[in-house]
Parts: sequence; structure tokens; C-alpha cells
Amino acid sequence: MHAQLTPIKGGHPFVIKRDVTLVGRQKDQCDLVLERSSISKMHCLIVRTDGLLFIRDLGSTNGTKVNGQRVVRGALLPGDELAFASEKFRVEMGPDLPEEPEDVHGAQTEEIRLPVGGLLAGLQDDADSVHSDSDVRLLDEE
Repeated sequence: MHAQLTPIKGGHPFVIKRDVTLVGRQKDQCDLVLERSSISKMHCLIVRTDGLLFIRDLGSTNGTKVNGQRVVRGALLPGDELAFASEKFRVEMGPDLPEEPEDVHGAQTEEIRLPVGGLLAGLQDDADSVHSDSDVRLLDEE
């Protein structure tokens, strides 16, 4: 099952990949870190099981709400609004989607053109000493 929380105010969605996700302010303990003073250090648990999401508030000061109602525990459905204090998210769930491979080189491919002279001129000399002119040629820029 694919599950994610999409911030209502905009921003990157948080994909829920673990069976148990800890939400809160404490960076070294929480999976979803919300750096707001209104969020408790360990605010809420989200449990993913059998195609469902469940939540359990961990005694947070400002509470956890589902569709505007403060809850201690409960189930989440697609389209629900989940709020940790004043931080609101839309719950999105569905069948597993094939994961796209991460692009470790960035989203854009950049072409770099170097002049034939300078650095490449030395390569031509090396190539001439190993191959005949018919084997290796450096082309001038268009």
C-alpha cells in the first residue's frame, strides 16, 4: 500500500514507508519531524498495517485531529485531514505504485562543449601516436 501525508499549505509530501512512523519535534527520535513549538517532542504514532493507517496520539499538548475532531486513536481514510497541532496534512492512500529510481545526478542533464584547442589538443597528440588519422579524429565545434 502506498501512503503519504501531503501538507495542506503546500510542500513536499511525506511518504509513509515504515510500519510504525513516529511524528514529533525531536529530530533524533522521530521519522516525521515538524519543527514547530506547538508540536510535542513525540506527538503521535502512525501505524501502517493490512492496507490501513491508524494513529495514536502520545499525550501531546496540542493534540492530534482527524477532520477537525481531536482524537486519541483512530483509523485514517483516503482524503482525511490529519492535523498535528496546527500543521495540517491530507491523507493519501492507494495500491502500491512502482518506485521510480532516484536520480542521483539531478533532474537536468547538462551538455558541456569544450573547444578543440587547449586541453583536447594534447589528447589529439596522444591519439596520433597510438592510432592513425583514420582511426581517431577530434571534430571542431559547429
